Amino acid sequence: MSPSPPAGAPVRAGAPVRAAAPVRVGLVGAGPWARATHARILAAGPETELVAVWARRTEAAREVAEPYGARAAASYDELLDTCEAVAFAVPPAVQAGLAVRAALAGRALLLEKPLGPDVPAARAVADAVAEAGVVSQLVLTKRYHPATRDFLRAAAELKITGARSCYLHGAFLGGDFATAWRLEHGALLDLGPHLLDLLDEAVAPITSVRGTGDARRWIELTCEHENGAVSQASLSGAVNLPKARTRLELFGPEAELVYDTAPLDHEECWPVLRSEFATAVRTGRPPTLDASRGLRLQQLLAQALPR
Repeated sequence: MSPSPPAGAPVRAGAPVRAAAPVRVGLVGAGPWARATHARILAAGPETELVAVWARRTEAAREVAEPYGARAAASYDELLDTCEAVAFAVPPAVQAGLAVRAALAGRALLLEKPLGPDVPAARAVADAVAEAGVVSQLVLTKRYHPATRDFLRAAAELKITGARSCYLHGAFLGGDFATAWRLEHGALLDLGPHLLDLLDEAVAPITSVRGTGDARRWIELTCEHENGAVSQASLSGAVNLPKARTRLELFGPEAELVYDTAPLDHEECWPVLRSEFATAVRTGRPPTLDASRGLRLQQLLAQALPR
């Protein structure tokens, strides 16, 4: 087996590399999502190794990095020099610019949703990925759960005429995840990518979407699909619930099909996500949930903004 690429070597889609060594990943961000999820998952291996963390405050980066034996990079350029892939756990406006730099430096990207704060920023990321020929993958968490994949396979066998869905929680009411960008943009940018992705995949490609309400309180989306179906999506991060609620109900001439995350253990998602990202990096074959998918979702989000 050939060795893995040296630190700083570009990892390009379509250039297979067989290696026993884990993918060396640098993490951007030291906030609650980086601490609770990204660092822990990337360090758990065996497919990936967390080698460095960079954040605006070096001390914060050190606090995230040291428990996993990683280093706190003094600059973003230093982070890029130490890794072959970059994972992002920062606000969309920050991610977009840094992701373009990483892609053009030949690094694979593990991207949060949404790609950026708006369509031009998201397109810049997708274009940079395409230009550089690097692997990219979106952290659409639920898509990596076996139950979600079972649901989507079952949905593909149905004739669907309508759908109802919701993604609701109370994280914006206070706590670690009531962050500035989420409070500013609300549930549409934070939760919308998850639900629109599932509806777009389960029902049929969305041709139009319009939103009503206030994304910082409650927003309702109406989607029209290529197959003529119509779907509704309710989004809020500011409702008091005992736990987050994500549910899709698909209707048509056959029995309804329901997807509900209430009984699911999200810990089952992370090993799948990590393994598939590492496989994509090592083989050079981009996954389906890549930056171009992120751009597609960003375009739907833009359509959904209440006028």
